[in-house]
Amino acid sequence: YHNMQPKLNVFQDQIVWGRSPVRIDVAGGWSDTPPYSIIHGGAVVNMAIELNGQPPLQVYIKPSKEYKIILRSIDVGTREDITTYNELANFIQVGSAFSIPKAALNLAGFHPKFSLEKFSSLRDQLKEFGSGIEISTLAAIPKGSGLGTSSILAATVLGVLSDFCGFKWSQNDISNRALVLEQLLTTGGGWQDQYGGVLPGIKLLTTTKGGNQTPEIKWAPNFIFTKPENKSRMLLYYTGITRTAKNILGEIVKGMFLNESVNTSILKDIKIHAFDTFNVLQGGNFNEFSDCIQLTWKQKQHLDSGTNPPEVQKIIHMIKDYVSAYKLPGAGGGGYLYIIAKDAEAAGRIRKRLNQNPPNDNARFVNMDLSLTGFQVSRS
Repeated sequence: YHNMQPKLNVFQDQIVWGRSPVRIDVAGGWSDTPPYSIIHGGAVVNMAIELNGQPPLQVYIKPSKEYKIILRSIDVGTREDITTYNELANFIQVGSAFSIPKAALNLAGFHPKFSLEKFSSLRDQLKEFGSGIEISTLAAIPKGSGLGTSSILAATVLGVLSDFCGFKWSQNDISNRALVLEQLLTTGGGWQDQYGGVLPGIKLLTTTKGGNQTPEIKWAPNFIFTKPENKSRMLLYYTGITRTAKNILGEIVKGMFLNESVNTSILKDIKIHAFDTFNVLQGGNFNEFSDCIQLTWKQKQHLDSGTNPPEVQKIIHMIKDYVSAYKLPGAGGGGYLYIIAKDAEAAGRIRKRLNQNPPNDNARFVNMDLSLTGFQVSRS
């Protein structure tokens, strides 16, 4: 990840545009997280999804006539101009609008620590590069969504930089570098999020024990979304309740050490359940898939009781008569609620009940579709 040599790989008037779906973890979540994944290997089933007909994470990069780096966040509505290496190295600010693009630019070789060639200043490096750089990010999704937003946005920024700078990184390269980026930001976490969004469809991701946590991928059939009678039963509801994955991650990892035997046993069951769920997907029985979702939700609560806070329980209580399964994707505690209704009529009743009794001003239903493309990059 050092000795990088970025070279301007576009015309001066070109824009490189990258976009990615988000992911819903179906089974196996937390088994991809160190130290468990390094000691035992992990297994996760997840699916890449678009929201309201669009990949919700988008990144734009273009040359700038000024020899500096301009960062914009469209969703936050802020801008930062970077003219020095010190400013670019100041990325360890979790929650900052620009932590991810700053860290990604470091990994792309725009800092002496990661660059093969050494320059006296960032301005001199950009002169040699041939232009300044302007990056705009759009995360059209609330913070704390539980859909892997930060990891997948990191992968999207890296993927766009790869095209812009001529690195020709593969999907695996992009996902592995996203994991390194998260370590730089001290947010930690496992590998399933970036692979869940960069790669399309529904898939089983598995790793073996050891330091190399590049997963092997097996794809499942897309019948969940392609059969209308199945799709009509699935709902995605934004609860309006936010949480930070880093806080929950720290507690889980601490628990892995403090209650090693208990948590290792739970994580072993979680990992086995990922293989079982994949087998169910191969068989094509939607009711059995629904049972798998419900077991995933129970397993997550065994590992962390904070996964299902009272505010979420109130929402579930309102719709419990009409659901066959539900779970909060990601670390839990808030964000989105993935729901499988008993049938299409029950799905309509769930919509009506929650629309008439929203838990807060931000709660709402969101349309979801399976992403058949994963991460995409194109040019103007």
